[in-house]
Amino acid sequence: MNLRSPGPTPCPDDVLEAMGRQMIHHRSSAFAEVIGRVTDGLKTIFETKNDIFCLSASGTGALEAMVVNFLSRGDRILVVSIGVFGDRFATIAETFGAAVTKLDFEWGTAADPRAVEDSVREGGPYKAVLVTHNETSTGITNDLEAIAAAARRAQPGVLLLVDAISSLGSIHCPVDEWDIDVIATGSQKGWMVPPGLAMIAIGERGWHAQAESDMPSFYFDLAKAKDFLAKGQTPWTPAISIFFALDVALSHLVKEGPAGIAERHQRIADMTREGVKSIGLELLADEQHASNTVTAVRVPDGVDWKVLYQMLQDDYDTLIEGGQGPLAGKIFRIGHLGFVTEDDITKTLDVLKQALPRVGYQLPEAATTR
Repeated sequence: MNLRSPGPTPCPDDVLEAMGRQMIHHRSSAFAEVIGRVTDGLKTIFETKNDIFCLSASGTGALEAMVVNFLSRGDRILVVSIGVFGDRFATIAETFGAAVTKLDFEWGTAADPRAVEDSVREGGPYKAVLVTHNETSTGITNDLEAIAAAARRAQPGVLLLVDAISSLGSIHCPVDEWDIDVIATGSQKGWMVPPGLAMIAIGERGWHAQAESDMPSFYFDLAKAKDFLAKGQTPWTPAISIFFALDVALSHLVKEGPAGIAERHQRIADMTREGVKSIGLELLADEQHASNTVTAVRVPDGVDWKVLYQMLQDDYDTLIEGGQGPLAGKIFRIGHLGFVTEDDITKTLDVLKQALPRVGYQLPEAATTR
């Protein structure tokens, strides 16, 4: 299948083959070698010298880990939200007793760093600012560098907790250069690995906050993760097969380097956006802030998205995802992150040109003559 979702994403053959290795014990020297290589590789792609840990969990597990390790009950926090996953970050924090103020922006737009600065200055002090770097529900990438700087201008030392689940490993995000305290990503996105691992980096301010936190944690206790990583282990039984896969995927990503990864995703994203527009479809996002991992496209008037969605799978062996929340049925999303080539996008666009007329959409004349 041509899997063009924003995650899970396709995996290279050698990554899948690595998962078929026989098990090793998670307290063995053999596993210590694997986790050591993985940690070093992640630091290269995160562009950080901070501590990095792999949690056997989804990306949402990493968000919960950030909340319970670095916040306390009653802490005043600002959550910057531009879509489903910003809202989820806020809900997790509220669930564990943080005092959440939300700064919402219209879905399909990016957060305004000036508004973030004003909110922190006028509504603070806050313990932390929580923000999603790349919002896959709307196909928007926030200017994380500017948002981080704006928050710190308003309140120097405020803790920055970042959901980079769908950006790290795909989009430019130099963690140390941008002075991010805690940031997390997930294996099923740009890392070219199946779901099962969440990777989280923690800086000095983060560890100070962790020492002060009064929220309960057990499985996601990152102080335990730090103690065990020093021995080449994880506190609990890890997803060993996913570690094998990530070890191989990182060998490719480190060779390509952060700049090469970002350039490749930019090039393929540009191709996707131009191709969508060439068949007369309208993008949801302002291209200035459009994501290089997923393109959100408005469903044309008169087209039933559910019918198109099923047709693409049944007749064309292609999967693209629909909208979420208030955008359900109104947009569809083409994923182009991780293990993706120009040929994959060409096939996807060709399929759309074949399928859309079958559900009532008239292609522009230029698209039919190519």
